Amino acid sequence: MRIPFKIGQPKKQIVPKTVERDFEREYGKLQQLEDQIKKLHKDMKRSTEADIAMSKSAVKISSDLLTNPLCEQDQMFMETVTALDTAMRRMDAFNQEKVNQIQKTAIEPLKKFGNVFPSLNMAVKRREQSLQDYKRLQSKVEKYEEKEKSGPVLVKLHQAREELRPVQEDFEAKNKQLLEEMPKFYNSRIDYFQPSFEALIRAQVVYYTEMSKIFGDLTGQIEQQGKTDEQREKENEAKLNDLRALSIVADD
Repeated sequence: MRIPFKIGQPKKQIVPKTVERDFEREYGKLQQLEDQIKKLHKDMKRSTEADIAMSKSAVKISSDLLTNPLCEQDQMFMETVTALDTAMRRMDAFNQEKVNQIQKTAIEPLKKFGNVFPSLNMAVKRREQSLQDYKRLQSKVEKYEEKEKSGPVLVKLHQAREELRPVQEDFEAKNKQLLEEMPKFYNSRIDYFQPSFEALIRAQVVYYTEMSKIFGDLTGQIEQQGKTDEQREKENEAKLNDLRALSIVADD
């Protein structure tokens, strides 16, 4: 039984399988890179937003403590909270500098690099459309080649071949350009992002170096001789037990 011929599915292999595999491999690498860029950009934005929220919350806590009546009743405690508030505000300022640096040297370059992918994907779509046109016209040529070579058929065959030629050339040009440029674009990621990630690391190093100084100074200001954390915990527990002994909080 003869299978009816379908327009658009030529019998001739118009794109070698090795070429198609090369194209799929290179484009697949770029699709994976696009996904990675989007994820990294999103994660870095979340990270910097969390950093800002953390330092702002720390400043809010120390500021609230300063206005708490408890501080007014104990001069030593007021000095401790004042030192804490100063440290938190210094931390917030350095954190803002770090975030601004990361935004400028890492997040924005990620976004700019990611903005290239829509044009790349559009070029791949145009190549695919050109390939479909090529297959359709090749199939048309094959249909006339299989028919009996009458005058009208030969005329139509000639017309079909003339129609095929520019479409074939268009596809081959698009295919050649993408196969040449996709690997170059993929390999460019290293030179593009290395300075950004180096700047990201430096920003973190500078920030945590300053944090070490700030909290080192704070430790020297608030350190209490002769009291460990365990001792303070025992004192708090003892005071809490005294409160529990009051009649107003006694169990029914």
